[in-house]
Amino acid sequence: MAATSSSLSYRQEQAAATRERIAAAARRLFAAQGYRMTTMTAIADEAGVAHRTVYTAFGAKREILSVLCEQMLADAHAGEIVQAALAESDPRRTVGLAAQFLASLFEAAYDVIVLFEAASAEDHPTRDMLRAKLEARNAAQDQIVASIGEALVLPLPAAQAIYRALAATGIYTELVLSSGWTNREYQDWVEEQLARQLLGAGDRSAVH
Repeated sequence: MAATSSSLSYRQEQAAATRERIAAAARRLFAAQGYRMTTMTAIADEAGVAHRTVYTAFGAKREILSVLCEQMLADAHAGEIVQAALAESDPRRTVGLAAQFLASLFEAAYDVIVLFEAASAEDHPTRDMLRAKLEARNAAQDQIVASIGEALVLPLPAAQAIYRALAATGIYTELVLSSGWTNREYQDWVEEQLARQLLGAGDRSAVH
């Protein structure tokens, strides 16, 4: 007997729920043990599923890492922030959204961002996947800066490089985790740096 649409839908929902459980288990283990030391078997045990289920759902450990990246972007509403920045006509507000983009990513998934950096020393397929993810993030940032090109006080490539530099994980780590800044204080600081460096703005309260 052919499967009904309702039974197919149920199985699809169950498969999606299993993938989410496996990804969540992997994220916990990656944070606790590191990417390299975490095995697919350990992920299966942590998720409470059969070992073969992990391979069926993802195929390889790097695919779990890729899914965690997509979840991070969704949790941070990254796409919406980028689109809002590109649609904004006020350059000062655009740099505010540019700062929000970084702050939202770090707040939503600092552990995943650190994990990506640690996993960059893995095998070639993993490095290639991570490089593609980083290039996509950089491209989004470059688009935001390019959208205010006429307002820039320095050449576009230099302005884009400054924004990418401010996105460095080490800056967030030092200011927020080590020095006790709030995520909002970090966002305001990045916005002020962008306004100064890219737009030549003086001391001003952040535009929200």
